[in-house]
Amino acid sequence: MSKKEAERLFIAGGEDKVLRQKYNQIETMSKFVAAAVEDGFDFTEDELKQALRESGDSFDSYGNPRMRNIWWF
Repeated sequence: MSKKEAERLFIAGGEDKVLRQKYNQIETMSKFVAAAVEDGFDFTEDELKQALRESGDSFDSYGNPRMRNIWWF
C-alpha cells in the first residue's frame, strides 16, 4: 500500500472519464478507498490523505453532477 497507488488512481481518473465519474459520485472517503481497493488500487485512507496533502488537492466535492479536483490530466 502506498500513496503512489493513490496517485495512480488520480492519473487513471484524469485519463478515463467513466472512472472519474464513478469516483466523483462516492460520498465518503472510506467508501472511496474501499471502491479503489476493489478496482485494484492498493492504498489506505491515510495514504490518500497524504497524497492529497502533498499534491495540494482536496477531497471536497462540488457541483451537479458531483465533481472533485483530484484528477491529474
